[in-house]
Amino acid sequence: MTALARVSRAFEYPRTVLHVARSAGGPIIVSEDDEGRRYLQFGWIGAFQSAVWPGFPLRLELDYTRAVAAALAFAPEPSRILVVGLGGGAIPTFLHAVRPQAHIDAVEIQPQVLDVARRFFGFREDATLHAHLTDGRRFIETPGPAYDVIILDAFGARNIPAALASPAFFQATLARLTPEGVVVGNVLRKSGRPGSLMDPLWKASFPQLYAFDVEESDNRILVGLPHSRKPPRRELLARASQLAREWGLAFNLRARVPRPLGRRAAPTSRR
Repeated sequence: MTALARVSRAFEYPRTVLHVARSAGGPIIVSEDDEGRRYLQFGWIGAFQSAVWPGFPLRLELDYTRAVAAALAFAPEPSRILVVGLGGGAIPTFLHAVRPQAHIDAVEIQPQVLDVARRFFGFREDATLHAHLTDGRRFIETPGPAYDVIILDAFGARNIPAALASPAFFQATLARLTPEGVVVGNVLRKSGRPGSLMDPLWKASFPQLYAFDVEESDNRILVGLPHSRKPPRRELLARASQLAREWGLAFNLRARVPRPLGRRAAPTSRR
């Protein structure tokens, strides 16, 4: 534990290392701060994959997860949701709390990640929330019911897996989407430059594309729509406000609603 304690003190915020799991991609680290928030990292110097306050699913601690939640303004009453990439389970657990009747499938390829989500982050399956230990592309390419919302949150330590970054994959994704559905992606911004390397692929795959840059990280949230009917901005903002009230959120959901790609988003507040 001495070595782990030294690494923990080197973190930006003091945290206690609770668990280290070995995986083919490197160590998977679970830590906890003094207030009880738990963090998941892939690699000792990797970015946070998840930050969860166990028992409080509505307290989305990372701003990129709040932007993902805001994307539901495009599909406010989904009955079927797919999340590719589990992490600590913050996103599917949140969605299960706010849409308890919706069928939610969470897909994760690494058994160690699913294990720590269950053991340390309060991820629990039930009749409507299901975890699938398999490859995300294989799951999407397998015939099955269509989803109203598909969330692609499969960051590796440095990039998005190549299997989830091809035209063929997005064709398969669209095939699993309802006509009024939405695809939400968490991607990396280009260092020091606008946009992301994934922007051209998403532009080529969707008739409409929206984006939100998370100011305090390198995350960029992309939202693709399978149709050309552009929802009025005021309508999206009104939906976001309504959802925030219904869900009892303590942060500004409106400020994180993505904008049409090509338009610069206004600065957002932290809360």
